[in-house]
Amino acid sequence: MGAGGAREMTISLDGVRDKNVMQLKKLNTVLFPVRYNDKYYADALSSGEFTRLAYYNDICVGSVACRIERKEGGDLRVYVMTLGVLAPYRRLGIGTKLLNHILALSARQGIAEIYMHVQTNNDDAIAFYKKFGFEIKETITNYYAKNISPPDCYVLSKPISPAPPKK
Repeated sequence: MGAGGAREMTISLDGVRDKNVMQLKKLNTVLFPVRYNDKYYADALSSGEFTRLAYYNDICVGSVACRIERKEGGDLRVYVMTLGVLAPYRRLGIGTKLLNHILALSARQGIAEIYMHVQTNNDDAIAFYKKFGFEIKETITNYYAKNISPPDCYVLSKPISPAPPKK
């Protein structure tokens, strides 16, 4: 038992596979105004460890889904397609655990950069990513579909330093 007899809440991450990809679909429907297509799910599944479901006391409450891209010159970069946590479970460290997983994995695998698009009015997400050293690199107008307001996004990016080799 922790302080005041509170149960220790456990956050665990799990891979996304064909058998649980519906969990990701359900989360996305609730979390994001965008409807994702089959290519999104194919990219998410093919990115392996870069796509994760987050469980809070065994309840699926969040996810991160990435696409691995090869830049001109051959460097790999990670595009965070989605990262979200259901509203009642925010501010518990779940998004942090998901993002730290991607940052650590990227460093180990020699990924040069991580980037994502964030809607320009999503102050919470922008503040969250800035805490981890992401910076706004550009603004893209009318990035989202007409029915999403505002339709503009920022591109947030962070260069990744390779993890030091294990001694």
